Amino acid sequence: MILRARALSRTVKATALELGFHRVAVGPAGPPEHGEAFRRWLAAGYAGGMTYLQRTRDDRLDPDRLLPGCRSLVAVALAYGGEDDDGDWGPVARYARGRDYHDVMRPRLRALCRALEQAAGAGTRTRTAVDTSAVLERDLAARAGLGWIGKNTNLLAPGLGSEFFIGTVLTTAEMAPDDPVDDRCGSCRACLDACPTDAFVAPYVLDARRCISYLTIEHRGEIDATLRHALGDWLFGCDVCQDVCPWTRKSRASRDPVFAPDEPLGPLEDLLSLDEAEFRRRFRATPLWRTKRNGLLRNAALLLGARRDRRARPALTRALDDVSEQVREAAAWALTRL
Repeated sequence: MILRARALSRTVKATALELGFHRVAVGPAGPPEHGEAFRRWLAAGYAGGMTYLQRTRDDRLDPDRLLPGCRSLVAVALAYGGEDDDGDWGPVARYARGRDYHDVMRPRLRALCRALEQAAGAGTRTRTAVDTSAVLERDLAARAGLGWIGKNTNLLAPGLGSEFFIGTVLTTAEMAPDDPVDDRCGSCRACLDACPTDAFVAPYVLDARRCISYLTIEHRGEIDATLRHALGDWLFGCDVCQDVCPWTRKSRASRDPVFAPDEPLGPLEDLLSLDEAEFRRRFRATPLWRTKRNGLLRNAALLLGARRDRRARPALTRALDDVSEQVREAAAWALTRL
C-alpha cells in the first residue's frame, strides 16, 4: 500500500507539471491545524463584510464535509507575477490584469482529477477547489508542503514567492504526503511595516477591514473616509506587502501569458463613463468583474481625488449624476480634494 501511494503521488505530480502548474505538493486531507485561529479571526470581526466565511465556517474546518471519505489533498501553484511591463495597468494588482484565474485553473484541475482517478482506479472520487469553495486552501496547501504562511498571511513558495494562485484537489485515494516547508520569514517584518493602512494586527494576522485589497474588491458601499487617503494609487487590489517581501522579489517566475492584459487600461477618467454594457464587455472575463461596475467606478473616483488631478474635474462632475449612489458620493468627495 505504501509503494502504491508513493507511485500515485509521483504520477499526479508529473501530470500537474505537464498541465502547466509551477509547483505541486501532496498532503493529508484532515481538518486544518489553524482551525481555532480561524474561529478567533472571525469572532474578532476581521472578515469585515465577507459574511460567507462565517456561513461556511464548519465546511472550511472539515474537508470531509465537502468530499466524504477524502484522505489526501493535492495542492498546486500557478504563477502570475513576472516583471512590471504591463503599461498603464499599475493601479491594478498583478493577478488581475489578464484573464480570470478561475477560468484558467478549473479546466487544468479537472484534467488533473481525471488523471488521478484513472491512476488510482475505479471508485476513486475527487473534488477541485480554487478559492470559491469552502476550503481553507492556504492552510491545507501549507501542510502539504506547497509553501509556508508568511507574516503577510500569503502562502510563500520556494522559487515563486507569493505571486501564484492556489488550486486544490481533494481525493479519497491514499497518496504519499510531502514534508511541510519551514517558516523562512525569520525576523523580517518588511510586509508589516510597509502596509499603507496598518492592516496587520500582528504578524500572521490581517484585519481585512483595513486591507486595500478588501476595500477595493470585496467591500460594498462607501469606503471609510479615514482610510481613503491611504489607498495610494490602487484601483483594484494591492501588491505592497508582496512587493517588499524578499522571497517574492527574488523569486518571480515567468507567468502564464493568459495573465497579461490584452488591452490598455486607459485613463481613470474614462472609466467613469462606463455603463453596464461596456463594463461587461471589458471586464467580464477578468478578476475586475468581482467588484462590479459601481465598485470599480467608486475606486476610480477616489483615486482621482487622492491624486488631486484637476484634469479629472469634468469627468468627476459628470459622475455626480451617475446611477450609483456610491459612485456619486465618491465623485463628490474627489471634487472636494481638487
